[in-house]
Amino acid sequence: MNYQAKVLTVSDSVVRGDRQDQSGPAVARALADAGFEVVEQSRVADGRASVAGDVARMASSFTGLVVTTGGTGFGPRDMTPEGTAEVLDRQAPGLAEAMRRSGPLGPLSRGVAGTRGSALVVNLPGSPKGALECLGAIVDLLPHALSVLAGEQPH
Repeated sequence: MNYQAKVLTVSDSVVRGDRQDQSGPAVARALADAGFEVVEQSRVADGRASVAGDVARMASSFTGLVVTTGGTGFGPRDMTPEGTAEVLDRQAPGLAEAMRRSGPLGPLSRGVAGTRGSALVVNLPGSPKGALECLGAIVDLLPHALSVLAGEQPH
């Protein structure tokens, strides 16, 4: 099965043009290296409603992986997990737990993971290093999870 992915960078400063997005492209490259076809990269400002809207849009009628990067920390506008949780059908806490064990700062991530329709949604931290560490902790599990979510019987 060919797996598709979409990457959503959540950052006020990237959306305003004050800072270049480094995490989104790094995550997209890592996913491509892992065999995913990255079919969309997008950016949205921080905030619960903005994240919920874009995650729901990206997951709509999509069978694949939706990855967010950014907004998972303790900053006042870091509301990615809350916005994501609003639109998930089911949570996948094991993925979030594995990501939190990925590195020394992993426990500071509040990211969630779960499904919406036939899409698997995963929140990654906003720093390129943190995002890649967390993705690396689960990337080998993703093909199996996506196959099961798509109704296939992986061996």
